[in-house]
Amino acid sequence: MAVAGLAIPGALAGTRPAGSDLETVALAMPRSAITGTQMIEALKETFPGGRFSRTTGQSNNPSDPSGGYVANGGLVVDDGHGAAMVGVSAVRLKLPLGDGDGLSCERTPARAEGDTCTLSQLPSSAAVPGGAVVMSERNAAEHPVRADTAHRWTVTVTPKSTGAQLQMVQWNSTGGGSGAGTPEPTRAAPPLSEQQVVAALTGAVWSPVLGAVG
Repeated sequence: MAVAGLAIPGALAGTRPAGSDLETVALAMPRSAITGTQMIEALKETFPGGRFSRTTGQSNNPSDPSGGYVANGGLVVDDGHGAAMVGVSAVRLKLPLGDGDGLSCERTPARAEGDTCTLSQLPSSAAVPGGAVVMSERNAAEHPVRADTAHRWTVTVTPKSTGAQLQMVQWNSTGGGSGAGTPEPTRAAPPLSEQQVVAALTGAVWSPVLGAVG
């Protein structure tokens, strides 16, 4: 969930577009610390049986606001269908929730032709008390899109009662970014569908991270 306006190094660079609305959203410090190693291990558990490379992680630091609001992990996973760069980040938004990144498909300037964004709601459940907002995006690395243009799939889950927010970014290539310098696609689709991402981010593997953030 690399967040524009915050320091996100390495594998997750570029996973949120410049000018993201989250730059103006009020962030709250996470409730407890999450380590970069914890994020990487949760990512690996999300893709059982995969082969991993280029792992990177970043811890948050609730005791020191200058140490960062964001925890993230990134890696390249090969599930047998083509290597893909994947990352997850965790932040906490101040309540009440506004129309910031992960909560609204409105964006200025308008999305490029072919890029998509949809919003949906998760009902309240034991896993997500109070329900959650789910935003799903698909963006091309360059426009106009060519046959060898890589794409980025982004799913953001924001529980309404806590303001915790997890975002998974998947590429169909081994690197992120934008423009012609982005590595060519290794596969047609991302490793996980939107439904699989939502199930993972609200499931047992990521529950400790959700609880620590919110």
